[in-house]
Amino acid sequence: MAISEPPVRSEARPQTRAESKTRTARRPPTLAHVAALAGVSPATASRVLSGSAHVSPDARMLVEDAVQRLGYVRRRSAPRLVGPGESIAVVLCEDSSRVFADPFFARLLQGVKRELEGGPQHVVLMVGGNEEWRTAAEYLRAGHTAGVLLVGPHRDHPLVRLHTASRGPVVVAGRPLSPIRLPYVDADNRGGARAALEHLVATGRRKIGVIAGPPDVGPGIDRLAGYRAAATDAGIEIEGLIVRGDFSRTSGEHAMNRLLARRPDLEAVAAASDLMALGAMRALHRAGRRIPDDVAVVGFDDLPIARRIRPALTTVRQPVEDLGARAVRELLGLIGGRSAPERGVILKSKLIVRDSA
Repeated sequence: MAISEPPVRSEARPQTRAESKTRTARRPPTLAHVAALAGVSPATASRVLSGSAHVSPDARMLVEDAVQRLGYVRRRSAPRLVGPGESIAVVLCEDSSRVFADPFFARLLQGVKRELEGGPQHVVLMVGGNEEWRTAAEYLRAGHTAGVLLVGPHRDHPLVRLHTASRGPVVVAGRPLSPIRLPYVDADNRGGARAALEHLVATGRRKIGVIAGPPDVGPGIDRLAGYRAAATDAGIEIEGLIVRGDFSRTSGEHAMNRLLARRPDLEAVAAASDLMALGAMRALHRAGRRIPDDVAVVGFDDLPIARRIRPALTTVRQPVEDLGARAVRELLGLIGGRSAPERGVILKSKLIVRDSA
């Protein structure tokens, strides 16, 4: 804790209005600021943030809106442990069809389970539609959880709803795009994508397409930024050869077909997920293109299937199990009273070269 010495009056000068405004602007928003913006009393704002049921829906909506606009984060300084009957809530920000189809979520939950071995139990909530978000918020508001691990939130997800509903701290697995500053753990998506495209350039490919992820999630944004940075450094143009998918195999296949239609002489493709890379490989096989002789393919994730498919997939390995374990470790530290870090935790990614590139 920083300790400031009292000012020396003989050397002090009056503070200008501009300086006062600048200093005020640098201060983090307080509960009083939230209450003032919402037009409610500090007591009402506090009841909303503590999950009390004795608040009108209109007041709750006003306070949650003020929290989001100000980027207010509650300070929870009292040390505590996960109590009897409490659990860790793992909120997967996708519907069940996506969760069961993408091995990423199962691998991350394995890391969560490993870290909580012999400790508190965890409850998994899958939230896709608005009704599921409301149900999740009601569950958290009931006070059964000591903390929340939020996995893969999208830009338009109502994170403020879960943040205000949770009576414990919140940690995000994946860089959040919300104005609310929440602690997070993520893989080096940008650096990994840069390494993938640099590898394609180093093997002599210049006509490179990119199958990017969704623009409303951190990995989709950061991986595309990495591809673009590497292309700029190499002096090649990829802007006309960027198509988007949703990280699924089907979207990768459709994206590859669009790339081939745009540029039949394409030499390589970098896909922002292994599943999209597998879909791209399927499209290439159907088009009669040899991998990697005609078109090289690089994925991102290093799923187990990347080693089994033929040709074996060159990809970027992200430590998904370690990401889940580290996120839970950070959450348990916050529950125990540790201060939230100023920056997110970024885990290293690594290019794994196999036969497809």
